[in-house]
Amino acid sequence: MIMTLVFETVLPWMLIAVGTWLAYQLVRQNGRILLRLEAIEQQIGHRTGAPSPNAAGLTLGTLAPDLELPDLTGIRHKLSDFRGQNLLLVFFNPLCGFCTKMAAELAALPVEQSGQRPVPIVITTGDAEENRKLVATYGIRCLVLLQEQMEVAAKYRASGTPMGYRIDASGQIASELAVGAEPLLQLANTLALELDQADPNSAANGSAPHGAKDDASLARSRLNRTGLKAGMPAPDFRLPRIDGGDLSLADFRGEQVLLVFSDPDCGPCDELAPQLQAIHLQQPELQVLMVSQRDLDVNRTKAARLGLSFPIVLQKQWEVSLKYAMFATPIGYLIDEQGVLASDVVIGVAPIVALAGKCVHESFVEEPSFVGMKQAVAI
Repeated sequence: MIMTLVFETVLPWMLIAVGTWLAYQLVRQNGRILLRLEAIEQQIGHRTGAPSPNAAGLTLGTLAPDLELPDLTGIRHKLSDFRGQNLLLVFFNPLCGFCTKMAAELAALPVEQSGQRPVPIVITTGDAEENRKLVATYGIRCLVLLQEQMEVAAKYRASGTPMGYRIDASGQIASELAVGAEPLLQLANTLALELDQADPNSAANGSAPHGAKDDASLARSRLNRTGLKAGMPAPDFRLPRIDGGDLSLADFRGEQVLLVFSDPDCGPCDELAPQLQAIHLQQPELQVLMVSQRDLDVNRTKAARLGLSFPIVLQKQWEVSLKYAMFATPIGYLIDEQGVLASDVVIGVAPIVALAGKCVHESFVEEPSFVGMKQAVAI
């Protein structure tokens, strides 16, 4: 009887003690899991473009670590091959949201060998095909090198993306580690600004290329990358045709124009081109005009292969794309007879083709003034 009483008294307390101990262990284990998850999130953040604001890079004036990496076609390049040129070295990742947001500005940077601006070189990670698609989409023209993981970035103490340095002609680190898109784009202009300050007459004596001020403002400012809106006047331009001569948008005043920005290295542009040719033949009331870029012969060859007979003009870099506030391809606008945008910008093959379906060609004939009112007759 006594044993039973003791058992009934002690057992509940033992169960409570055991339960409390188990609960404590579960809470402790959960805490470990949460800490581990936080550490993993931080690691992922570094890999996908959340660079540390306190990143400490290489010391100014030290020799930039040499590297040898393949480009997106497999050809290998050494950093030392570019000795004698000022460089902008950008660490990039196609899965990094911060990187993709700056891709258009990166594509707009001049890549010609010029003493006025550092030549951009991108060191990216990830799948080669994924990088090729991104490069084609945004029209990135600079050299893009592919590291396997972060082996080169580690040498440069770049723990995230986008990050980078300016490297001078002697191969030395010429800037602090730039963290983020805006600081990197500012680095692209520091050399030109320094030279302008050192020689304020450089633009007059021919050492600065035409349009240098425009290029500087391009990378320093926060660009409108969302396209122009319907109702705005379509910015005019005059560009050389691939079949000879030149052409202005104003030449089409009085006609509706389907304006398309394209690139010969853009896969979706190749898909769109035959459909544009069909629109050109089937809708004579709508003038198709393509603004392309890159090499003249490449564009001529592609136009011949695809049988394109509508006018194609070439911009040198992105100067007309800049006016139309978007750097991707393919994109399109519908422009009315008065030279006013009749649509917002559209992106991609199907939306551009759909613009042609919205074209309604109307001309208005005024009745004699004695009628007392204007009557419009749609033809």
